Amino acid sequence: MAKTIQAIRGMNDCLPSQTGIWQFVESNIRRVVANYGYQEIRTPIVESTDLFKRSIGEVTDIVEKEMYTFEDRNGDSLTLRPEGTACCVRAGNEHGLLYNQQQRLWYMGPMFRHERPQKGRYRQFHQFGVEAYGLNGPDIDVEMILIGARLWQAFGIADKVELQINSLGSADARVAYKKLLVIFLQQHHDQLDEDSQRRLLSNPLRVLDSKNPAVQKIVKDAPKLIDHLDDESKAHFSLLCERLDDLGIQYTVNPSLVRGLDYYNRTVFEWVSSLLGAQGTICAGGRYDGLVEQLGGKASPAVGFAMGLERLVLLVESLDESLYANNAVDIYLMPMSENTESAATKIAEQIRNQLPTVKVQQHCGGGNFKKQMKKAMASDAAIAVIIEEDALAKASVSVKYLKQDKPQASLLLSELSALAEWL
Repeated sequence: MAKTIQAIRGMNDCLPSQTGIWQFVESNIRRVVANYGYQEIRTPIVESTDLFKRSIGEVTDIVEKEMYTFEDRNGDSLTLRPEGTACCVRAGNEHGLLYNQQQRLWYMGPMFRHERPQKGRYRQFHQFGVEAYGLNGPDIDVEMILIGARLWQAFGIADKVELQINSLGSADARVAYKKLLVIFLQQHHDQLDEDSQRRLLSNPLRVLDSKNPAVQKIVKDAPKLIDHLDDESKAHFSLLCERLDDLGIQYTVNPSLVRGLDYYNRTVFEWVSSLLGAQGTICAGGRYDGLVEQLGGKASPAVGFAMGLERLVLLVESLDESLYANNAVDIYLMPMSENTESAATKIAEQIRNQLPTVKVQQHCGGGNFKKQMKKAMASDAAIAVIIEEDALAKASVSVKYLKQDKPQASLLLSELSALAEWL
């Protein structure tokens, strides 16, 4: 017997029993971004490795440890995309979408990072992201946050998430602040874990968001970046907070909040939930005003956010299952003999023509009443339509309720009131 081939570790199948909740999440995402006038962009899964080195930063965990990188037959270094923002900017620059223009874009699809798989975090994961270009004020930052808030309402988890915000200031302000931070951290060098000691030399801001409790205890007393902002960033952040207050959006200013990617500046934010454990971030974003120019385009302000759908699905699963249940079938047609199969097919097609939102499945493969009824029950249909030769000759069929949910079944039956005309 040939050896069974299994999926690669950390790259999971989504089975029919799980697709209902995914479709629920994805359809709500599409509806909400459409409400705000955003347009979808689809980029390749494989990009030049240099794209991510230049955007994310070579001295980051993603580039150093997590990217799936390989050489193609031409010797070019290619990478499976680990995130979506760099891809959006590359596409925008390449196709002339960004210079002296305003764009509101969104994307959704698989990303790849070689990290230790855990619940809600996989090596192939699915990410939804929103990007806006050409808009410099805090009003678009507010809009990004509002989109997130509306999504949580759509999923019924608004009371399960918390908004945290911070400002990273300008590039010059961060350079000055990093010097102060390094001086402080060097005084506690021996108390830092190995990861933080390495980041102290390469990306000291990342020490601030270490998940190690011992390191968090140290950085609690570190200088705060928000106290060393340039005047323009201070005004931007102050107006952002004022707008959020006016809209009734609750938030916490978290001075230790930094983003793991090098390209962020000014506003950064995260939506977090305690229901997902220590790694509780479900959505993160902020401004990256220098990224378009950094990747070869003309300078353009930019802001956006992204969320991993696997972690979002985990939260939504705690809701009432009826919100996203994948009821594959509404009506199950049961031809009781070979002579009624053709008529059953015609009836099924007529139902689909007349009632395009109703899901109809016809039994195939023959079998007696008991066998077919077992399949009908397994289909999760609301009603079964039983087609027998004698009844068919009289232009009639039998209908059987399969669920206790009689209103739903009765509604379907009323919609089939013209059934006799189709026989």
